[in-house]
Amino acid sequence: MKNIVVGVSDAPTSRAAGQRAFELAALTGATVHVVSAVANPESTTVEIGSDSFHLDELDTTEHDIESWIRSLGTNVPWHVRAVDGKPADSLIEVAEAVGADLIVVGNVRMQGFGRMFGSVGNDVTHHAPCDVLVVKTV
Repeated sequence: MKNIVVGVSDAPTSRAAGQRAFELAALTGATVHVVSAVANPESTTVEIGSDSFHLDELDTTEHDIESWIRSLGTNVPWHVRAVDGKPADSLIEVAEAVGADLIVVGNVRMQGFGRMFGSVGNDVTHHAPCDVLVVKTV
């Protein structure tokens, strides 16, 4: 196994799936590609005196995810991509781009009534270009 793709946000359930992806990568020698999808990300420029600062939601999201990964204390190689888009579509696009062997998703809204409102895991399992591991996170 060379490439594992996982979606991670600030939700504890997605972080549980992310942690499982890193555990698998440590066992297999794979690289983890962490994707965080942000729908309609905002950006703004703030001027203070003669200084100008560009604040971008995608950059902030990447930084937050990178900090979380560092807190895991892992030696697994990884990359983070914050992207503008829907989570399932973004995971599939990155998996195709990196030639993923596996996509790891959580099981949020995959059972019962919640399925009717859509599930990232359900969408990914139906359209993934590779194997999918559904982690029991709830």
